Amino acid sequence: MSMARTRNLHPGINLGATDPDVHRAAEGVVFGFWLFLMADLVIFGALFATYAAMSVQGIAQGPSPAEIFDLGSAFVETVLLLLSSFAFGFATLEMKYRGNIGRLYLWLAIAGLLGAGFVAMELHDYANMIAVHGATPQTSGFLSAYYLLTGTHVAHVSFGIAWMVVLMVQIGVFGLTGIVKLRLLRLGLFWHMLDVVWVGIFTLVYLFGVVS
Repeated sequence: MSMARTRNLHPGINLGATDPDVHRAAEGVVFGFWLFLMADLVIFGALFATYAAMSVQGIAQGPSPAEIFDLGSAFVETVLLLLSSFAFGFATLEMKYRGNIGRLYLWLAIAGLLGAGFVAMELHDYANMIAVHGATPQTSGFLSAYYLLTGTHVAHVSFGIAWMVVLMVQIGVFGLTGIVKLRLLRLGLFWHMLDVVWVGIFTLVYLFGVVS
């Protein structure tokens, strides 16, 4: 097999050794998806900047971050999301090296359920903050920025879970075709990107908030 068929054409998991045709097709597709992810990260960057300003200057008469944040809950949410990303990594390796549909379904299901657990815990935190502290988005600029930042992330995770379910249906209907593999590659990049964003949220919002 020539070097042109096996070289890495893009960042991320490469299929050159197991599916050279999809590997070549992924070059342009994955590059375009990286551009989308970078644009999405610009949005998160603006939300981070807004939150950083509001968490200091926008508390007004409302509660401060240290008064309402549950660091233990945020830590568990972080573990759930990291484990979900880990499970999705095993799903992509299964797709690349073995192609066992049953095991691929298993890893995708684990990743999706862990992601759903993260979303459920985050929504529970929102409900608890509102019920116990009266910390609604209208209370202060800080809380508006908090709900917007974390809510945008929760919306992304929820969309990723729905995307995962759709792909599981497509695998069952079409099998591991080249198009389905390319979609799995893109979902993997999206899912791992959400992990990176959440680590930033956990550090800036929860850790710094509790320490302050």
